Amino acid sequence: MQYKGTENFNHRLPEKLGVLVTNLGTPDAPTPSALRRYLGEFLSDPRVVELPRPLWWLILHGIILRIRPRKSAKAYAGVWRPEGSPLLTHTANQAEGIRQALEKKYGNQVVVGFAMRYGNPAIATVLDEMQNQGVRKLMVLPLYPQYSASTSASTFDAIAKDFTRRRWLPDFRFVSHYPDYPPYIEAMAAHIRGFWEQHGRNDKLILSYHGIPLKYLKKGDPYHCECHKTSRLLAECLGIGPDEYLTTFQSRFGKEEWLKPYTDETLKALPAKGVRSIDVFCPGFSADCLETIEEIDEENREYFMESGGEGFSYIPAMNATPGHIDALVQLIEDNLQGWSLPDNSPETLQQRDARAQQQQDMVYPGGTS
Repeated sequence: MQYKGTENFNHRLPEKLGVLVTNLGTPDAPTPSALRRYLGEFLSDPRVVELPRPLWWLILHGIILRIRPRKSAKAYAGVWRPEGSPLLTHTANQAEGIRQALEKKYGNQVVVGFAMRYGNPAIATVLDEMQNQGVRKLMVLPLYPQYSASTSASTFDAIAKDFTRRRWLPDFRFVSHYPDYPPYIEAMAAHIRGFWEQHGRNDKLILSYHGIPLKYLKKGDPYHCECHKTSRLLAECLGIGPDEYLTTFQSRFGKEEWLKPYTDETLKALPAKGVRSIDVFCPGFSADCLETIEEIDEENREYFMESGGEGFSYIPAMNATPGHIDALVQLIEDNLQGWSLPDNSPETLQQRDARAQQQQDMVYPGGTS
């Protein structure tokens, strides 16, 4: 195996702390060909679809990738921005906000990057860039507040796979979840209150999370429990009772049973139960994307209103708002505890280089070439 090295390494290269922020991913363009590549990578992950590989390969390549890319491309085209997909834009802005906040405290000793689990910028590419900038201690923060094997663990898989090909591994920390992290809960509550102050409050708050197959819960995945914990803590922070909010699950596909109650079916049924107006917020989505903009604010809005609803408000994700950035920075700093900033003074770098050269000359008097 050919291991990755550090390009142009020398002992005068300053050492840095690295923070890598990741999210799920996005196609490169709202086109069928780009969606085919993206969905092929995403749905080939055994963490995402837990079926026997030969059977799933036939289904994926024989049916899904022949049909779904065109439909998905049309949906992405409806939310696409000049600078790219919403998820890409928001994640880039979040990483920049984090970088600016950390730079104010630690100067240029910390390198902040962002990558996507599927698509671009790819994790392996960004890790290369960070290593070449001198990152020797790396903390990875997947922006999934609630842990699931299909998201958090899949990201770890990608990091671990990259590390098997890397000669020099950094010291490593991984934030697997933060469903009950107080600054995260408080930031969401402040975000929702701010929306209510500006737009008014409807009858009931719907907290919609991305779904996963029910069998994952039965196999021990804690995602369902962590979603409900987040909802409970958020409701307590908002000061609302159990009858004033609902936890639901969206974005299912296929015929098997997923976590319930389903968001779409719930919204269709609420008007007949006397709930005429709702606010919808998605605590598990750190950034607005196709699943919030198109699925919630368009498709599910239509379901609710056509079923007799009179008022529907989608509360945007926290994205790169100051409150969210502050919470993420606190989370990062908590997880950097115990890692001291490197000493990159010119004198230290010069002495390190001189010692290395001296040791090399003693062992290889004629040079290493």
